[in-house]
Amino acid sequence: MKLLTPELGLLFWTLLAFLLAFFILKKKAWPAIIKGLRDRENSIASSLETAEKVKAEMAQLKAENETLLAKAREERAQLLKEARETKDRIISEAKEQAKADYAKIAADAQASIEAQKMAAMIDVKNQVGKLVIEVAEKVLRKELTGKDAQEAHIKGLVDEVKLN
Repeated sequence: MKLLTPELGLLFWTLLAFLLAFFILKKKAWPAIIKGLRDRENSIASSLETAEKVKAEMAQLKAENETLLAKAREERAQLLKEARETKDRIISEAKEQAKADYAKIAADAQASIEAQKMAAMIDVKNQVGKLVIEVAEKVLRKELTGKDAQEAHIKGLVDEVKLN
């Protein structure tokens, strides 16, 4: 039970050791501990300030990023619109060119058909003219005295002529 009820000498020496340790710590350790705590407090405060600044910068960068994204979307929409308009314009120009080419080809074909038709008509007329001249020549060469004999001769010549 001695430990539970200390003697006066033990209390004195314990108090003296405590006070001596306290004064040594106060002179040597407390300034370093307080300085370390203040430095730590300052570094935590500056870290918090830096974190707030970074947070504000991140918010600003996020806002700028959103603005840039919106602008990029608008530019993309504008480019797509211009591309569609260009596509439609090119298609309509190609259609118009095709129609013009078709009309030209059709007109050329029609003119060619007409020219060939006229050439065929001229050829037929020339052949008919030659046939008429040949028939008239044959009729004139043969002197026929009677009208019946002339008609019979003409019918015979007509039967001889084979038309193509």
